[in-house]
Amino acid sequence: MDRIAENADQSRGVTADDVAAAAGVSRWTVARAFKKRGAISPKTRQKVLAAAERLGYAPDLLAASLASDRSHLVALITNDFNNPHKLVLLERLTRILWSQGWGTLLVNMSESEDASAALLAASQRRVDAAVMIGTRFDDRVLDTALGARRVKKLVVFARYSNNPNTLTISCDDRLAMREIGDHLFARGYASPAFIAGPDTQSAKLHRVDSFRDHWLGLTGGAVPTRHAAGYDFHSAIDTVNAVLDAALPGTLPDVLVCENDILAIGAKEALRARGGAAAGIAVTGFDDIPLAAAPSYHLTTYRQPITAMCERLLDVLSGRLNEDVFVPGTLIVRGG
Repeated sequence: MDRIAENADQSRGVTADDVAAAAGVSRWTVARAFKKRGAISPKTRQKVLAAAERLGYAPDLLAASLASDRSHLVALITNDFNNPHKLVLLERLTRILWSQGWGTLLVNMSESEDASAALLAASQRRVDAAVMIGTRFDDRVLDTALGARRVKKLVVFARYSNNPNTLTISCDDRLAMREIGDHLFARGYASPAFIAGPDTQSAKLHRVDSFRDHWLGLTGGAVPTRHAAGYDFHSAIDTVNAVLDAALPGTLPDVLVCENDILAIGAKEALRARGGAAAGIAVTGFDDIPLAAAPSYHLTTYRQPITAMCERLLDVLSGRLNEDVFVPGTLIVRGG
C-alpha cells in the first residue's frame, strides 16, 4: 500500500505548495522566485530554487500566462531552410531571446501553407509576438492576418514590409549596397550583373534596386538582373549558367553581385566549372555565413548585424521601441 501511495503522489506532480513547504516559505514567495524581476532577496530565491531542483518542480507557464495575459513566448515563422543564413539567424535569435527570459516557438511555413495559416497556428498558442523571417508572405496576407487580430505584435525580421501595422527590423540594405558598389567601382569593375532571389510579391529585400540605382549614379550604366528560382545552391548554378549562355562574345560581366551568400557560393561553383574567361569573373555575396570565409570561396560579402537586430527585437517585445529599425552592417572584403 505504501508503494501505491508513493506512486500516486508522484503521478500527482510536485506543486508550488510542496516547494514552499520544503523551503519554509509561502507559495507566493515561490511564485516570486521564478519571476525574473520578482521582489525577493537573493538568499531566499536561492533557497526556493534549490528546493525546487531537489523536488523536480517547474512552474506551470501556461497557467501563469493565463493569469497575466503574457506568455513570454515568441513565434518564429520561417521557411527557406536551404539558405544557411536562416540557421544562423535562428541560432542567434533563440539564444538571445532565451537569455532574456523569452521562450520561442518555431513555425515552419512549408510549401503547402501560407503565412496566414502559420500566423493562425502561432496565435492559437497565445504568443506575445510573431517574428516573420521567411520569404513566403506579402502585405496582403499580413493585412488579412492583422485584421483577424491573430497576433498581438507582428515583426518582419531581416526583410521589409510596407504594412503600417507591422514593425520591420532589418539590416540597412540601401547603405550596404552603396558600400558594395563603391568597393567594386574603386576596384575598377565596370560590368556587373546582379543575381537575385525569386521575383515574387513576398516581403522584399532592398538590395537589387539599391545596387542598380547606386551603380547608375556612379557610372551611368545599367545593371542586368537575373532572378534565381530559389535561395539555394542549385538554383544559383542554373541562373549563372543561363547568364553566361545568353552573353554575346566579349560581353561577359566582370563581377556577379549576388543577393546573398548561398547564391554567391553557387555562382562561384558555376564559374569554376565553366573555366576559361568565366573563371575570372568576381563574385560578391551578402550575409557573411561561416562558409563564406572558407579558402575555397574567400567571398567578399556584407555581414548582417544580427546581434544588434536581436537587441532591437528585445526593445520591441519590452515596449521600448515601436518603429521600424534599419541597422548598418559591415563590408567584409576578401577576394574580388
